[in-house]
Amino acid sequence: MAEFSLEDLERIIDKRARSGDPDSWTAKLYAKGMEKAAQKMGEEAVETVIAAVKGDRAELVSESADLLYHWLVVLTIAGVPLREVFAELERRTGRSGIAEKAARDDG
Repeated sequence: MAEFSLEDLERIIDKRARSGDPDSWTAKLYAKGMEKAAQKMGEEAVETVIAAVKGDRAELVSESADLLYHWLVVLTIAGVPLREVFAELERRTGRSGIAEKAARDDG
């Protein structure tokens, strides 16, 4: 089985989002804009949490896939490439998570 990456999914979403294909869920969601895409991402996040708390592995895998997909649609609409998110994660690996969070806290 070939490796499938988030970058692959990002490219697929970008292509389908801009296709205008009436049979493409991605194109329809993209056309509805950020509010709808972010709402769907939120719904999938909640469903992912519920699956995790229930301990349902298969559901957790399925909902996680939905969450990642909708997250990438939101990033696409916002014009934020995945590489920027990865760069931020890489930057954060230079210090502990506790120190990084403390640096972001307002007090």
